[in-house]
Amino acid sequence: MSDCSFLSGLELDDDQVSFDEGRRESHGADWGAQRAGRVVLPDAVVYPESAADVSAVLAAATDHGVPVTPYAAGSGLEGNAVPAHGGISLDLTRMDSIVDYRPDDFQIDVGPGVIGAAVDEHVARDGLFFPPLPSSGDISTVGGMIATDASGMKTVKYGEVSDWVRRLEVVLADGTVLEAGTRAAKSSSGYNLKELFVGSEGTLGVITEATLELSGRPEQIRGGRAIFETLDDAAEAISETIRTEVDVATIELLDDTSATMANAYLDTDLPDAPMVFLEFHANHGIDEEIALCRTIFESHDVLEFEIAADEREMDELWRARRELAYAATSYDPDRVPIHPGDVTVPISAYPEIVRYAKGLEAEYNLVIPCFGHAGDGNLHYTALIDRDDPEEVELGEELYGRIVHRAIELGGTATGEHGVGEGKQRYLEPEHGEAAVETMRAIKLTLDPTDTLNPGKLFPETVDGGRLERPPE
Repeated sequence: MSDCSFLSGLELDDDQVSFDEGRRESHGADWGAQRAGRVVLPDAVVYPESAADVSAVLAAATDHGVPVTPYAAGSGLEGNAVPAHGGISLDLTRMDSIVDYRPDDFQIDVGPGVIGAAVDEHVARDGLFFPPLPSSGDISTVGGMIATDASGMKTVKYGEVSDWVRRLEVVLADGTVLEAGTRAAKSSSGYNLKELFVGSEGTLGVITEATLELSGRPEQIRGGRAIFETLDDAAEAISETIRTEVDVATIELLDDTSATMANAYLDTDLPDAPMVFLEFHANHGIDEEIALCRTIFESHDVLEFEIAADEREMDELWRARRELAYAATSYDPDRVPIHPGDVTVPISAYPEIVRYAKGLEAEYNLVIPCFGHAGDGNLHYTALIDRDDPEEVELGEELYGRIVHRAIELGGTATGEHGVGEGKQRYLEPEHGEAAVETMRAIKLTLDPTDTLNPGKLFPETVDGGRLERPPE
C-alpha cells in the first residue's frame, strides 16, 4: 500500500481527491481486466482539472515514490488502466473541454477526457468529422484512444488515430509540461516526440491536451453486406479488394460462428454463414467503386451482395457487426471469452491467418469466433472457455498464443489496436526483438527513471510485482 497522504498538501479541491472504497473499486480495472477477474484497487483516486493539477500530482508522487496510473473511461481491453502497483489512479474525465476549434484549419484542440463521439458532434455543423474513431468511440475518450493508438472500422481508408494527431501537451513524471508536434501540416524539426507518446499507454507521460485533424464528410456514403459460402472465399475476396485498391471505407469480416452468436443475441435470422460488411465513402464515383467490389466478390463465389437503399437500412444491416462483442460474451452462460485477440497481418496474409485461427477450432475442440477490421488485416478472435476448468483454461491460453505467434511469423503484430497493457507483455520481444525492447526500456527509464507512470505495463519483468529498474552498471 502506498502512502498518499501527501495529496492533502496539494492545491486540489476536496472533491478532486478520494479515498472512498467504492471510488477505488471502480478504478481497479478496465473492461477487459474486469471480465478476466483482474482487479487491483488504487490507494487513492485523483481527478485533475488542468495540466497544472496533473503536473503537481505527478511531481509529488515521484518525490514520494508513489505510482500513478492514468484512467479515463475504462473501456480498454488489455488491463492498460489497471493500477498494478496501487498508488494513484489519475482520472482524467474532468478534463473534457473543447479547448479550441478551427474549422478553417480542419483542427480541434480537446482535453483528454473528451468522448470521441463528442468531437464528431461538435464539428458536424461544419460538415466535418474525426475519421479514425474506434468502434467504442461513443464511450471511450480521446486520451485513451491516443494512449493505445486506437483504430476502428474505417482505418482501411482513413488510417489510425496517430495519423490524425497533430500536437500533444504532455506532463512527464517529474511534473514537466511539454508540447510535442505542431499545428502545421508537416515538420522536419527535431525528433518526432509526438509519435513517442502516441501508443505509450501512459507509461511515458500523461496527455493533457491534443490537437486533432479533421476531415470533410463525404458527400456519398453507401454500405451493405455480402454473404459467402466459405470463410476462405470471404477472406480471399477481402484481400483482393484491398490489393486492387478499391476505394472502400470499411470492410469487416464475420465468420459463421460470429453470425450464429449475433443471431442468438439480437434474435435475428441472418444465415449462419461468413459475411462481409462494407461501407463506401466518396464525393463522386461511388457506384463505380461498388461495381468493382461486386465483381471481385463474384469471382470468389459470393452468394449475396446487398447494398442498402438508405442510411436506416444500412444501419439495420450493420447491427450484427456492431453488437458482436456483447454477443460473444453472452452466447454461452457456462463459458466466457478467454482474451480479446486483435492480431494484424499484411493484407496478403489475411486469408492465411483466418484459416490458421479457424483450423485450431477442431484441434482444440473450442468455439472460436473470428471477426474484425479485415481491410487493414486486423483479426479479432477469442476462445470460449470454462474458467473453472483448469485444463480448458490452459488449452485456451495455448490456442490464443499460437495465433499471436503465427501472426508475428507472417510479418504482423500481436496487437493492432488494443495495446500491450498487461495482457500482451510476453509477445513484445518475439515481435520486436531484444534490441528494440531494450531501446524501449531505455526511453522509459530516461523519461521516467523512478517508474512512476503506469508501472507493470508493456514490459514483462514488471508482471510479478517488480518495478522497472535500470540494469546494474
